[in-house]
Amino acid sequence: MNINDLTIGQAKELSTLFSGSSENAKTLNGMIGRKVIIRTYSAGVWFGELSEKSGNEVILLAARRMYRWWAAESISLSACAIHGINRKESKICEPVDSVWLEAIEIIPCSEKAVDSIGGAKNATAS
Repeated sequence: MNINDLTIGQAKELSTLFSGSSENAKTLNGMIGRKVIIRTYSAGVWFGELSEKSGNEVILLAARRMYRWWAAESISLSACAIHGINRKESKICEPVDSVWLEAIEIIPCSEKAVDSIGGAKNATAS
């Protein structure tokens, strides 16, 4: 086998074998592949799949800017990650393929939040 001929999927499998998936979940990169909410230094709040993390830099896939958010329950961004959003009060922008961000907070989302935020209609200028 030539390592240069590996597919991305094969490389991920090897990475899992060598890192130990349960151990990796305990590291700073344990949220890779999960749907998360990212609070940034200067680009607002984003929702999407965490693809890469290095220091405070992250790559988010299928990334939706949360232009205005209102938690379905409670009052915090953490509550949005747990309970989802109040769609009537929130404005969630259409997704971009990927975005590079400087993260100050990474919050993993519950399935309820993924459905709520991911399924929100695209905000318009009106």
